[in-house]
Amino acid sequence: MKRHVLLSRLGVLVLGACALTIGPSLLADGGANHQVANTNFGVSGGNINDSSRAFCCSGTLGSLVHSGTTNYILSNNHVLARSDQAVAGEDISQPGLIDNGCRIPPIVADFTTAAPLGSNVDAAIAQLRSGAMNTSGSIQDIGTISAVVKAPAVGLAVAKSGRTTGFTTGSIASINTSVSVQYQKGCNSGKKFVVAYTNQVVINSTTFSAGGDSGSLIVSDNACHQPVALLYAGSSSSTIGNPIGEVLTKLSTALGSSVSFVGGTCSASTGPVSDGEPSSRAIKLATRAMRSQEVQLMSQPGIIGVGVGADDAAAGDAAIVVYIDADSPLTAKVPRRINGVRVKKVYTEPFVAY
Repeated sequence: MKRHVLLSRLGVLVLGACALTIGPSLLADGGANHQVANTNFGVSGGNINDSSRAFCCSGTLGSLVHSGTTNYILSNNHVLARSDQAVAGEDISQPGLIDNGCRIPPIVADFTTAAPLGSNVDAAIAQLRSGAMNTSGSIQDIGTISAVVKAPAVGLAVAKSGRTTGFTTGSIASINTSVSVQYQKGCNSGKKFVVAYTNQVVINSTTFSAGGDSGSLIVSDNACHQPVALLYAGSSSSTIGNPIGEVLTKLSTALGSSVSFVGGTCSASTGPVSDGEPSSRAIKLATRAMRSQEVQLMSQPGIIGVGVGADDAAAGDAAIVVYIDADSPLTAKVPRRINGVRVKKVYTEPFVAY
């Protein structure tokens, strides 16, 4: 099921299949500043055509990128492009329909292009209208970011600012992760379908994100705030992001010119994140072992992801992380080790596009 935050025209908030009344627990940090008119990024927004007879959908206008002298809002394909259904020029609003009673909010951008779903990223851009939002690229509760991207690493401390949960922090639990993500063609309606991804970033946390945070930019949680990944899916206990380097590459191809972030030039050193995190050699060995059984594992009913993370039983070692659908009636067969690398099982709900 599509996991944007959904608002029925009767005023009931729906997260997935569960209806909730609007209350303080659903507001972003510091109040509703992510859900009202705001010139910063990391706030509510979306395509004004993303609605059905009973619901309207919104996500997060994550950050600012540019190509030459033209500025674009970066978010997901399923937020800006309505899962490959939008045409160039469709209006993008801030805040989103969800935060304006399903009435059309102020228009801040025009949908431009998207990397198609199935291209291993869920990403799109919309050309920013003059004077509509700040051109410094400042993200709510984060500030100006670095234009220098950072490769994801196991244990890397990260942060994000999004429509629903606001500013949150966490750390990367697995990289090089293959996942199966469920989408829905319409706004809480229409045919459901699954898209497969490889080499994704996963953060295991019950508080890092929720429905409506799709499109948020995941950055390093330090003074540099380097872009790391683009948030697009998850479950109640996991968040999934596209590595940001691939996002920029795929969007540059779609646009026909190079896309990069608006920001400074700060960068932090790479390498081990902290004592006890897996070394690059351990990650490489575990990835090789995982790839040898990846197809077989992902073909099993109930297995929705497989990646590489830290070995909880041995500091400095890496483990193969297998994500299992806790609701599946079938029991997945998961070995304890693959080619000598320990296997760690993580139970969660199905991964859905937020």
